[in-house]
Amino acid sequence: MLSLQARIDRAQRLVRMLEEDAPLLALRIAPLPPEQQKSVKSYASRLREQARAELEKLLVQGSFLDFNNSPQAAD
Repeated sequence: MLSLQARIDRAQRLVRMLEEDAPLLALRIAPLPPEQQKSVKSYASRLREQARAELEKLLVQGSFLDFNNSPQAAD
């Protein structure tokens, strides 16, 4: 199983890749009929949102773990 940081890094790369690919995707689907373009754009949008949501979830887990592992003041 991958460490949390490795999963965060992987999710960040995926989100960045999907966002950078958006203009190229528009060029690749330009020859398709309008209804297929709409379907592809919708799918790509859902995929980006899922990737962002997964990244956010992992970042929250990471911050929660950091909080629990932080040194506590002595009494």
